[in-house]
Amino acid sequence: MIKKIAITGASGFVGKAVSKHFVEMGDEIVSIGRDDFTLEKLVEKLEGVEVIINLAGSPIVKKWSEKYKKELIESRVNTTKILVEAISKLEEKPTHLISTSAVGIYNNIDTHTEESINFGNSFLSNLCINWESEAKKAEELGVMVTIFRFGVVLGNGGALKKMLPPFKMGVGGKIGSGKQAVSFIHIEDLLRAYFFVIEHELSGVFNLATPQPTTNLEMTQILGKVLRRPTLFPVPEFVVKKIFGDGARVLIDGEKMVPERLLEEGFEFKFNYIEEAIIDLC
Repeated sequence: MIKKIAITGASGFVGKAVSKHFVEMGDEIVSIGRDDFTLEKLVEKLEGVEVIINLAGSPIVKKWSEKYKKELIESRVNTTKILVEAISKLEEKPTHLISTSAVGIYNNIDTHTEESINFGNSFLSNLCINWESEAKKAEELGVMVTIFRFGVVLGNGGALKKMLPPFKMGVGGKIGSGKQAVSFIHIEDLLRAYFFVIEHELSGVFNLATPQPTTNLEMTQILGKVLRRPTLFPVPEFVVKKIFGDGARVLIDGEKMVPERLLEEGFEFKFNYIEEAIIDLC
């Protein structure tokens, strides 16, 4: 049955892939861009929509000035708030809202399932907590809400696209100690997860990462192996901090999560290990 699906952030790396995936499945896509985030425009765009996929948000891997932190809040928490407000104005509500969050909600000490409440104590953790909180308010309107906590999404774009040039030139290397965890997911598995929760009408929190997290060092070594390039140029932590400011936490800290709920529901990952994912993409 053809569904009408609205996607915020449809012009981003993940948004484009999600849009293409559901178009190929035969669904009707309504793209919602930054200019559409007024109450009046959103209500108009959401008329007749059955599923909303909320992917709006400015890039995380960037220097976090105080001004940019405000932009991160505006582009995630505030946009989700107005999205839910627009839903409240609709006579016919969508049945399902799938909103995005991130692995950065957790601390960098434990291995986290969806049941974990050991959140971090950082700007990013608080951003994710508030982001999820706004999305969950749609439940009060009778809308089923699913939260996807993304790990690093690997595909032909995003983080991998930024990483490849130095590695191809033979000047890639680990970041800091390289021991930090990297919870990742291949873009194909992510797209299949969206279809899976819609098809099975699943709500609640889901960790979107493979069952086999890696480390920055292992990922570095595998990239070098697959590309047949040396990886002898580590990037010291102080350099990363100078470039990204507080945003360096995303690259230096690392959090480890596993997709317990997806596995319990019967979802099968196509790419479990980092080497499988890198070989497929590179």
